[in-house]
Amino acid sequence: MPIIIDNPRIALITGASSGIGAATALLFAQKGVHVVLTARRFERLQEIEEKITSSGGRATIIQADLSRESERLRLFDDMKKSNLTPDILVNNAGLAWYGYFYEMPWTISRNIIDLNIVAATHMTLLFLPSMVMNKYGCVINIGSIAGKLNEQGIAVYSASKAYLDAFTTSTHRELKQSGVNITIIRAGPVKSEFFDAARNLPNGGPIPAERFAIPSERVAKAIWSAVKIPRKVIYVPFYMVFSPLLEVLFSFIIDQVGPLLLKRMKKTQQNG
Repeated sequence: MPIIIDNPRIALITGASSGIGAATALLFAQKGVHVVLTARRFERLQEIEEKITSSGGRATIIQADLSRESERLRLFDDMKKSNLTPDILVNNAGLAWYGYFYEMPWTISRNIIDLNIVAATHMTLLFLPSMVMNKYGCVINIGSIAGKLNEQGIAVYSASKAYLDAFTTSTHRELKQSGVNITIIRAGPVKSEFFDAARNLPNGGPIPAERFAIPSERVAKAIWSAVKIPRKVIYVPFYMVFSPLLEVLFSFIIDQVGPLLLKRMKKTQQNG
């Protein structure tokens, strides 16, 4: 039987204070979904909530730092007590850093692992069982083409997205015939505060791909399409489907050119 996610009631969106998360929350609310927004910045969540409610939508905000296990458990308990069992979980919260791995502070590396990998896995494990029990729902993980195209300067970030790829693919196969779907969104660079955060972290720098970034709203539309027509993988933009071939066909060139881009970035940073 094909999976049909028709008229979902509640969606939990992580990292909803800006970028892809905020754009997804606004779009879902327009579609009549009650959105539960979570992130660390309470004031920003309030701004998104006000936009939604002023347009007639429904939104609930729960402030949480999802890099902490205790905060994830509190979020789960708060939603359970409020009878807000989500039909949709969007694991969007994430962190990046650009630069030489050997110059990367361990605290930042650990934060990327805790948020991009541990939090997404734990959140899925918390909310997926109820979907399976109800035979209805979907989980959408926000991945990246970096999970398949491993470039210089983003070693830990790229590894975290490769994990999400493998995790999503395996779980997708486990969920066959369950009525529940899990999707990985392999997005190219997206315009958001994501790049600013990477640039402002200790020893970090600007990510070159920022110049090619697409609007967050474009990814939000792809996420909604994953709800209505469940699939294992969605590339955004669609032509990014060819990105894994770059590693296969042009690996030698990337090995030579990539390090030069990173070296130039670091030199520019030092001179600036």
